[in-house]
Amino acid sequence: KKSVRLALRAVMDAAKAKDVDKLAEMTARASSVLDKAAKSGTIHWKAAARKKSRLAASAQKQAAAAK
Repeated sequence: KKSVRLALRAVMDAAKAKDVDKLAEMTARASSVLDKAAKSGTIHWKAAARKKSRLAASAQKQAAAAK
C-alpha cells in the first residue's frame, strides 16, 4: 500500500511542478503500481481502476493547462 501512495504522491508532485514529461512518466509508473497491487489483492481491482481513471483524467487536464 505504501508503494501505491508514494506513486500517487509522485504524480501529484509532478503536476504541481507543471513538468509535463515527468507527469506522463509518473502516471504510467503509478498505473503499473496500481495494477500490481490489484493483482496481488492489496487493493480491490475496481478501486485500482477508479484511481487509474481519475489519475489519467487529472494528468490530462494538467497537461492541457500547461500548453
